[in-house]
Amino acid sequence: MWEDYFKLALEGISNRKLRTGLTMLGVFIGIMSVVTLISLGQGLQQYIDLEFSKVGGDRISVTPGGGGFSSGAPGGSLSSATLDKSDLDAVKKVHGVQIALGLILSTKSVEYNKQSKLLSIYGVPTDSQYLQFLKDSGTQDVDKGTVLRKGDKYKALVGPTIGSDNFNKNITVGSKIIINNTEFDVVGVLKDSGNPVQNGRIIIPLDTAQTLFNTTNYAQITLKVQKGFAPSDVANSITEKLRQKRDVKKNEEDFSVLTAESIVAAFKTVFNIVTLVLSGIAAISLFVGAVGIMTTMYTSVIERTRQIGVMKSIGARNSDILMIFMMESGILGIVGGIIGLILGFSLSVIGEYIVRKVGGIPEYSLYAGPDLIFGALLFSIIIGLASGYFPAIRAAKMKPVDALRYR
Repeated sequence: MWEDYFKLALEGISNRKLRTGLTMLGVFIGIMSVVTLISLGQGLQQYIDLEFSKVGGDRISVTPGGGGFSSGAPGGSLSSATLDKSDLDAVKKVHGVQIALGLILSTKSVEYNKQSKLLSIYGVPTDSQYLQFLKDSGTQDVDKGTVLRKGDKYKALVGPTIGSDNFNKNITVGSKIIINNTEFDVVGVLKDSGNPVQNGRIIIPLDTAQTLFNTTNYAQITLKVQKGFAPSDVANSITEKLRQKRDVKKNEEDFSVLTAESIVAAFKTVFNIVTLVLSGIAAISLFVGAVGIMTTMYTSVIERTRQIGVMKSIGARNSDILMIFMMESGILGIVGGIIGLILGFSLSVIGEYIVRKVGGIPEYSLYAGPDLIFGALLFSIIIGLASGYFPAIRAAKMKPVDALRYR
């Protein structure tokens, strides 16, 4: 019986190939868009989780200016806000802080190969305990050469792409670069992190940076939480400590305390909103496809009115007619879903290649889990069946005599 339903449904579809193709167009465009968005979006979220897992969830950062992803409510951003040694000392005294250090960040002129570019310069401590912390966090993961050592003054570490991206010549161990009119020896080249921002940095000793840039203020205080302490609790304690020290009220902070979890959560929230909006746009195509299937099925019912009358006159039941037309609409949905799935993953593969090669993120990979595959197919079947239900009901309720007299 089911085989007969299927044959009759296929026969109905094959008799109007052009209309069938146009009908499925909206379905597979919608499924293709949703699959592409979800596979690339989930791949990006997995990459973010991977990167933060490398750094560790026990890291907390304090930055000047409010309005960040603070452990408290965001305050108003103050461009004149700064962090200094007294803030660092206050953070070190917070219960649960294992180690804390201040970093300097400035954009300065860098000369190499007779060219000059404005690049990001990081000043980092060179004491052994700080160096180990920076190494664990991936800040000084050296591919060639050595890390900065205590006592180093005019030494520098450079990102792997700085030379090729800015000076048309690779910077190697032993090269000399000029930062803010001061010559530095390159003692190490950092590993490729896959992050263009990290690959484009230059690291020098903190003391040298303070002298060179004429500042004692920190662009960031970064710290590690002791084992057994929750990063969110320590972040709250730091926030309260700095409020008291800087004499600011809640919601008026001129600093931000960020945990790895808060950064990831905030990013994912924004990303999910964008994905939802784009998925809504893609859903319009699915709606158009559903309307197309319904219109096609109504047209098919009208064209096959006499055929329905003949089938009913020789004993076909209402349920038989209903199943034939429901199966026909279901086939339109599933075939459109399969085509959309194939095209969606094809576009995702192209997007993955662009992100890896052009975007410089070799670790990125698209998401192609079974839940996405079966979910997309199930959704397309539901669209087909739902769109064909009312036309099928109309066909099933036809009276044989009226159907046979239809011209």
